[in-house]
Amino acid sequence: MYAAITLFVFMCLTATTHADHHQPCHAPNMTGFMSVMSLKGEVKAFGAFTYDSMGKKLRFRSNESHPTNTSLGLDLLMFFDEGIFYEIDSKNQSCEKKTLQCTQHPLDIPDDATFHGDVHTGSLSVEGEGLKVNIWTGSMPDTKGHYSMSVTMGCLPVTVFYFCESTTLLFSNSDIENEIKDPDLLVVPSYCVGQPVEETPEGTVNSFLNEFM
Repeated sequence: MYAAITLFVFMCLTATTHADHHQPCHAPNMTGFMSVMSLKGEVKAFGAFTYDSMGKKLRFRSNESHPTNTSLGLDLLMFFDEGIFYEIDSKNQSCEKKTLQCTQHPLDIPDDATFHGDVHTGSLSVEGEGLKVNIWTGSMPDTKGHYSMSVTMGCLPVTVFYFCESTTLLFSNSDIENEIKDPDLLVVPSYCVGQPVEETPEGTVNSFLNEFM
C-alpha cells in the first residue's frame, strides 16, 4: 500500500508541463532535518544536517534515538569540491577518511538537471495551505538510475526520489533555516586530522546516496 501511494504522489508531482528555458538554481546555506526512506516504507535514517552551499560542505548526523530499529547511525562530513568525506564516530573519537567517486547529493540541483514543470502541493485556493515547487529530473550514470527533485521557488529542496537498480529512496527535508547555525560542524574533528585516505575497493562508488543503500 505504501509503495502504491508513494508512486501515485510521484506521478502527480511530475505530471506537469515541460519548460526548457529554466536554469537550475543552487540552494543557499541551510540547517535542517532530513529523513531517508525506502519505497517499502523502511526508515533508513533521520537526522540533522548543515550545508555550506558556497564551500560545498555537508554534515549529516542521524538521530540514533529515533524509534526505528532499521534507522542507520551515521555521522558524515562531506567535502564535495575536494572529493573527500569522513565517517565519524564521535563516541570513540575515531573516523574513516574516504574518496568520493560521486558528488551528487539531495541538497542541490545538478547543473545538468532538466526542468520538468511546477506544481502546487496542498491547496492553491486556501491562503497559507499550499506550496509551489519546481520539479527537476535527471539521470545518475554512476548508479544507472535517475532522480526527481521538488524544490521551492527559493531553491529549498523539499523531497528527492532516487530510482536506482537495487532500490528507490526518498529524501525529505523539514524545518529548514537559511543559515549555518554551528560552523564547527563543518570542520574536521581534531582526532580525524591527518587521517590517511582509505583505499577504495575496485568497483565501489562512494557517495552520500550510497551510505543509505
